[in-house]
Amino acid sequence: MYMMYYLDDQGKRVYTLKKVDPNGRPTLSAHPARFSPDDKFSAERITIKKRFGILLTMTPKPAM
Repeated sequence: MYMMYYLDDQGKRVYTLKKVDPNGRPTLSAHPARFSPDDKFSAERITIKKRFGILLTMTPKPAM
């Protein structure tokens, strides 16, 4: 069983083990994506993101 979550009316995370929230929408995984320090292709991904201007440090801050 995996820990899942959904957002309530106030936008706060509600953790559950169920695959569907009370409104019938699918829940999201609460676990981070896998990471490997031996990632062979990270340099290529960073180069492509720089080329297309989608690197997180290059994007403007969202308005709040």
